[in-house]
Amino acid sequence: MNQKKLRTVFTAGTVLATTFCSVQGNSLPLAEAAEDHVVTGDLGEVVVTATRSKKQEVDVPAATEVIKADRIKDTGAQNASEVLSKLDGIAFDGFGQNGAAMGTMANEVNIRGVDNGTLILVNGNPVSWRGKYDLSAIPAASIERIEIVKGSGSVLYGSEAMAGVVNIITKKAAANTATTGIGSSGQHHYNVNAGDDRLVVNYDFNEWKHGLDVSRTTAAFGETRTNLNHVKKQNASLGYALSPNLDLFYGYYETEATYDRWVTAITSSRSRLLLGDLFNSRKYTTKRHITQLNFHDKNWKGGIYFNDGTVESDGPANFSLTGVRTKGTAVHYNTREKNMTYGLDLQRRWLIAPKTSIIGGTNLQREEYQQLCAYSTATAADYARNNLAVFTQLEQVFDHKNTGIFGVRETWTAGAWHDQNYNNFSASGQWLHKMNANNNMYVSVAQSFIMPTFAQMYGSTTTAVQNPDLKPQKGVNYEWGWKQKHHNHSWKAALFHMDITDNISAKWTSSGSYSYTNEDFRNTGIELSTDIKGAGSLSYHYGVTWQNPESKSTKKGYWDRKFGKVQLTGGITYKKQKLTSSLNASYLCDRVQTPSTAHSFATKPYLLTQWNTIYRPDHYNELSLMINNVLDRHDVISNSASTYYGAPASYMLNYTYKF
Repeated sequence: MNQKKLRTVFTAGTVLATTFCSVQGNSLPLAEAAEDHVVTGDLGEVVVTATRSKKQEVDVPAATEVIKADRIKDTGAQNASEVLSKLDGIAFDGFGQNGAAMGTMANEVNIRGVDNGTLILVNGNPVSWRGKYDLSAIPAASIERIEIVKGSGSVLYGSEAMAGVVNIITKKAAANTATTGIGSSGQHHYNVNAGDDRLVVNYDFNEWKHGLDVSRTTAAFGETRTNLNHVKKQNASLGYALSPNLDLFYGYYETEATYDRWVTAITSSRSRLLLGDLFNSRKYTTKRHITQLNFHDKNWKGGIYFNDGTVESDGPANFSLTGVRTKGTAVHYNTREKNMTYGLDLQRRWLIAPKTSIIGGTNLQREEYQQLCAYSTATAADYARNNLAVFTQLEQVFDHKNTGIFGVRETWTAGAWHDQNYNNFSASGQWLHKMNANNNMYVSVAQSFIMPTFAQMYGSTTTAVQNPDLKPQKGVNYEWGWKQKHHNHSWKAALFHMDITDNISAKWTSSGSYSYTNEDFRNTGIELSTDIKGAGSLSYHYGVTWQNPESKSTKKGYWDRKFGKVQLTGGITYKKQKLTSSLNASYLCDRVQTPSTAHSFATKPYLLTQWNTIYRPDHYNELSLMINNVLDRHDVISNSASTYYGAPASYMLNYTYKF
């Protein structure tokens, strides 16, 4: 108890002290601080997410990557999920074509082998609901840039930022374009982006009509095949600059997909199934709203946000897992849930001395989770809690070569059901050594944590077993890195190790039920990457990641492999006058799929490829042809015991008119 009090007093006292310095007039204008440390020349992109302040990427003591709108357009990616799936150190986890989701089982970002440790931000505000998100619902046409920060970001951003932070920054000015597209398997795509330098309105519709086989499953009675069809995604967003310092953003996202599971083999003589029977069917629908009001000036930055989402699964359940025809209420499966988060993120920066600056801030959030009445859920349940955090970060420039950044954060929850509240203290330290203006090394040590969600503690479906005593997930990330930017060439290297205790993970039983439990996780790896922007018509990117992610649960009692050990990424872009052609790929090998209780088993590598060619005959017209899975591979794109395959080779032909 005394340690908790000391932590609270220390954290709050630091924030109050910096406020006092500001009131007393001891701080200098932030503009002067920027002028003191500006380095001339092109040293790469500016990153805000990593330190909550603007820095050249080469000066950020963390593994970072910035993906701008022009690069996204060149690749042909249609949504945020496709952009991230081919980046260094990020493993893709999917359930079928067009980024289709199975309700809350969506396409997630796996950074450095941690399958639940990525915080997703839109314009600096959290958008995930109970730790879930669907990046395939965010259209590429609405994205200005994406900042990826690998390694723990919990001190600055709180829970969920264990393996990294992805900040999706939306466009603040309109492109004034209209796009229509058709493709294989009944694909349709429509997009409109209109407005001016203050108002941006975007509408995006994407559909994949014709079904594909996405999974084969062995059951007690034999085998089933899952067919995915009618995948739809709609997005409507509005951004408006109320003033130079105040921005409003609203986004509506709606997705749906239908999974039909058919009987393809029967091995049990007791089963009354027939070949070709519809085993079950599920239609998954998600509707989400994101509303933000963001303020920013030289010293202050703040955001007020409101997120809500409703997820529903609905369809017939004709047979049980053992092949027995269902009766009564079990014939139909229907669940619904609603999640809401709303809150405030506020920070201020002070320059205490010419070489000393402090960022202090607070996060307030209300979190609500509702199990709604449905055919399979006779009774509803509501859960809520309040999250409060204060944080501060000190940046000290010791000399022209060495800079230290030190941060602390205290987080509390209150008002939770049955007093299931948590608190956590985290600290971090980073050291940047500038060998010269464009060649830097850094060392980072940071603690991290993840609070259990209500769905993990109290169950979200009829097959979920409650575990209200689930522990918070805690970890430490160690990292050494090197960055160099020289003219049109940039190189990055990072050596990392992470230890996580009480990693929150779902465990399935033979009866088909599951619950969330705590296990341990560790990973050690190295990342190397190079970007070359050629003076001529060619640009390149390539990277390699070697890692060894492992987990240990009480059911296994030993360290078991996860995901893949080796990832190779690469891309080449050709630009010549009116033509742009870009080929990008991610190859994950030495892979395993990891069941909940059984030992992991080897699976073949996946190779994700996307080839996009754009032809612009004039300023107003544009034609693009995008081909996914260029080599028509039949790869498994899931990483658990379930087997889901990527879509075969497909194409999308788009026409865009600029008005």
